[in-house]
Amino acid sequence: METLVKLFKALSDKNRIRIIKLLQQKTLCVCEITAILDLATSTVSSHLSILKDTDIIGDMKNGKWVDYYLNTHSDDRFINGILPLILFWLNSDEQIQHDIEKLKTTHREDRCKG
Repeated sequence: METLVKLFKALSDKNRIRIIKLLQQKTLCVCEITAILDLATSTVSSHLSILKDTDIIGDMKNGKWVDYYLNTHSDDRFINGILPLILFWLNSDEQIQHDIEKLKTTHREDRCKG
């Protein structure tokens, strides 16, 4: 039961849902996510840490960047059950649509100083 409670706590924040919906589009670095969400880097890093701790997302080194991605191949049955629903939900939400539009013009080369 603790695993499920931890998962729902991770999903109980609007910005973490926004991050998941952005990562549904493509892998992103923290600079890109920070620019799109218009939040402090430390805040975005904290959200990413919570999502990573629950195995909803993963990360991988990509040159000078760390890319974050949705963990669509998790061994966790709860994530495998809920993630497809999250990916289906909210696609027409105004905030999600705004984030996706902003994603189209956000490029790491312009944002990151890594």
